[in-house]
Amino acid sequence: MTEITNKTTQPGALEQFYRQPSIYITLPSKGKWYDESVLTPSETGEYPVFPMTAKDEMLMKTPDALMGGNATVDVIQSCMPNFKNAWEIVNFDIDSILIAIRIATYGETMNIKYNVPVVNEEAETTVNVSALLEDVRKAVIEDEFTTKIGLKVKIGPLRYREMNRVQIAQYEQQKIYANLSMNSITDDEKSRQFAKSYRILNDINFNMLSESVVQIETPQGQVASGKEEIKNFINNCNAVLAREIEDKVANIRRAGQMRNVKMKATEEQIVKGVPATYDIPLTFDNSNFFG
Repeated sequence: MTEITNKTTQPGALEQFYRQPSIYITLPSKGKWYDESVLTPSETGEYPVFPMTAKDEMLMKTPDALMGGNATVDVIQSCMPNFKNAWEIVNFDIDSILIAIRIATYGETMNIKYNVPVVNEEAETTVNVSALLEDVRKAVIEDEFTTKIGLKVKIGPLRYREMNRVQIAQYEQQKIYANLSMNSITDDEKSRQFAKSYRILNDINFNMLSESVVQIETPQGQVASGKEEIKNFINNCNAVLAREIEDKVANIRRAGQMRNVKMKATEEQIVKGVPATYDIPLTFDNSNFFG
């Protein structure tokens, strides 16, 4: 039988054991695209990052919540309370925020499994997550460029809400695309469905591109900034110019993203044809990245 002591109950006695900030980070964006409805400013430019709670950890293992983006939003707002509306976080900051939450919760290293190229053997290595954070934190972000024909293009960041919406749409179309090969329908019908799915994916990519461009200035100094005007331009300019803009926007978007991890092959692997050095992609599979 449990013995109950007569000690006086003290309200708040356990608060000393509540989680505390584990690290402080600066954002690659330096807070440039946020107002106070999204992010509470910091006088120092550094923001506290708390470790996840047990509830947060469970959210990151809930498929429906992950797919809809709600899990990521809730966990960011839990672990970085300066963010009032994580749906509005810009693409440049997402990776650094999630890496910081991982470090605050589990420490500075992470074991990852990967396939060795050529031989397709599974291997495991330990990654210094703090080094990844330092790498993305130092990202240099540009928001304008000039095309070969002299158009000055100014771009804006994608918000997490937009990124998540696009990812869901792409996933749904890719799933349809994959299922078509297993369906018992005629080849003509498959071709029509494949073409439809491809058009939808193509439209998604072009819509995301036009939404990224916020202003275009001609060599004569004329400025276009209307969303519809820019969308019409992207859809009607020649393919070479559109591809140039798309490539430069994609390069700018990579700022603040994790880079591949560089690996060295063993002597035994080199004999089997594995390159002496090779890259392995490190991407956010939230259910794995967060334990």
